[in-house]
Amino acid sequence: MQTAQLASALLNEARKTLVGQEENLTLLLTALLSGGHVLLEGPPGTAKTLMAKTLAQMIQADFRRIQFTPDLMPADVIGIQVFDMKSGEFRLYRGPIFTQILLGDEINRAPAKTQSALLEAMEERQVTIEGQRLPLPEPFFVIATQNPIEYDGTYPLPEAQLDRFLFKIVIGYASRDVETEVLRRYHLGFDAHQLTASGLRPIVSPEALATCRAEITQVQVEQGILDYIVSIIQATRNSPELLVGASLRAGVAMLLAAKTLAAIHDRNYVTPDDVKLLARPVLRHRIILRPEAEIEGLNPDMAINRILNRIEVPR
Repeated sequence: MQTAQLASALLNEARKTLVGQEENLTLLLTALLSGGHVLLEGPPGTAKTLMAKTLAQMIQADFRRIQFTPDLMPADVIGIQVFDMKSGEFRLYRGPIFTQILLGDEINRAPAKTQSALLEAMEERQVTIEGQRLPLPEPFFVIATQNPIEYDGTYPLPEAQLDRFLFKIVIGYASRDVETEVLRRYHLGFDAHQLTASGLRPIVSPEALATCRAEITQVQVEQGILDYIVSIIQATRNSPELLVGASLRAGVAMLLAAKTLAAIHDRNYVTPDDVKLLARPVLRHRIILRPEAEIEGLNPDMAINRILNRIEVPR
């Protein structure tokens, strides 16, 4: 399958700048080909921004970055109409959101009003400025990074905003071997601000992505897999450990992502393992734990694992 060949080429090329991030980069690629968006969460210095820049560099697409700050306004993101004194008319100034790959860096440093400026763009692939609806380029892919909410100067993302992200990928500190390799590369001259100097090349066009998306629609899903996804989603709503479970949108996200992951692995059918692998990144930001469960030390991933263990896996 062409999707598998594209994924293999991207992962091999990404090794020029990234170390030990194959799984996370595969999830990023899965989201891109599924038409979704990704939220990367982790402490500063864990290669979140580098991962996003690496993916953008390998795809021949427009790329822009927004550094979210407490004083950032919605107009700074989507754009604004400005009156031109010379022509006597209003002129549209398009914001940085008019791009194909958007990196929203430290998105939870901005207040909810500014965060919500992305809602229409992420869901409808358009923005509205002064009543004028403006379509966004295709593909439109948002990679947002955020620091853990216990860090100073952060605002929790609204639930509606979180639900627009296909995946929430949690990035922790690297292993000793990975950190040693990263230091070795910097010692030999690697510069995270000069990715082209490391030999990273653009190897995929937006047209190739569109071809892969068409191929992914042909991936087969048996009834047992559909029932398995529905059972997982409904179990989140009935779990005694969860205050809020996942919505139907989460089930759709899991289905589409599973089809994409199957194609990346060069299969034209979805397996239960595809669903299980994607359950945590799809669900961890869409569920809310009960306070007593948090007191007991439970986190979203642990709650999802318990749900998966209780549900019979289809043959």
